[in-house]
Amino acid sequence: MPVHLNTAGAGLMPAAVVDAMTGCLRSEARDGAYETELRHADTLDKGVYESLARVLDAPAEGLALFDSATRAWTSAVTALSLSPRDRIWITPYEYAGNLILWTELRRRTGVRIEVVPLLPGGDLDVEWMRNSIREDVAVVSVPHVPSGCGIVHPVEEIGQVLASWPCLYLVDACQSVGQLPVSVGEIGCDLLTGAGRKFLRGPRGTGFAYIGPRLRERARPPFHDLHVADMTSDTTYEVHTDGARRFEYAERSAAAVMGLDAALRHQLRRTESAVEPSGDTLRDLVRAAVEELPGTRLVDPGTRHASIVTFVCDRTPAPRVRDELAARGVNVWVAQGSHTPLFMRREGIDHAVRVAPHYYNTPDDVAVFARELRAIVA
Repeated sequence: MPVHLNTAGAGLMPAAVVDAMTGCLRSEARDGAYETELRHADTLDKGVYESLARVLDAPAEGLALFDSATRAWTSAVTALSLSPRDRIWITPYEYAGNLILWTELRRRTGVRIEVVPLLPGGDLDVEWMRNSIREDVAVVSVPHVPSGCGIVHPVEEIGQVLASWPCLYLVDACQSVGQLPVSVGEIGCDLLTGAGRKFLRGPRGTGFAYIGPRLRERARPPFHDLHVADMTSDTTYEVHTDGARRFEYAERSAAAVMGLDAALRHQLRRTESAVEPSGDTLRDLVRAAVEELPGTRLVDPGTRHASIVTFVCDRTPAPRVRDELAARGVNVWVAQGSHTPLFMRREGIDHAVRVAPHYYNTPDDVAVFARELRAIVA
């Protein structure tokens, strides 16, 4: 097996996730899809939301499932009513997919988009936010951990700053759920989105959102999102007109949702009882391996970091590093500057190598990575 250090792209699924998905698919092939869905109704309609509620420390009625984190984000944000009077705060670490949506909403509605400034070391200037917030700030959007580097933003502190203001607080938690403690209650956000496939170790094609009561009150999801589905079948569908599930799409993969539930339950068992290598330890070992090599530069803003280490080799392009490491049995990935354009372009970075260890990795895995990287760079 390769040494997998690309969890920020997609984590390795535990056996329980694979078993849940393949069991569901076999049942669909043997007995029929509707029949299988009915058999697993307790999990599909209730259990998976309860598991997700425990992982996110969020009320189950505020949770909705989607086929990706991007779909979760756009389903909630595009349902908002915005006007030219509104100001939208984003950060230089905004993901490109979210940034494209904000740009389109500016074109359609005339909203003003403002970028929160950074302190000299790369941290968000929370004091600027505290001093600059006004009634016309309608939305504040912050990624908990960006995809292009490992900085961890103080989302709880930002939530405290915004708590007494009417603006909606949106948190992109794609790279934090599964590797960092994430509590909707402590963050105080109105929207939090994530993906199943990354540090949570669920299947691709799964995403989720916590959609708080203030956002639900202000949003107008399109009618086709209701759980009405194919009324020509004999299957009875529950129509969700309250809570966050009215934002969902009716058609979804039962196998993917079963896999997501298995991943959530695996995460809960792990965080409650498992003993494993510290994520900080593995991250620091990766950082040390990169820093000791001449001609390499960490893309390392901020004072607090998660298990994502990004770096640039002066003489070796990032795609070549990824490909040569893969040939030697080590999985890493390329962080494209266009994926976090406001920050990466300022740093002059088009491509960088992204290394993302997780709890299933060991110090020996990092030693293999360090040895092979040294050979490639040399």
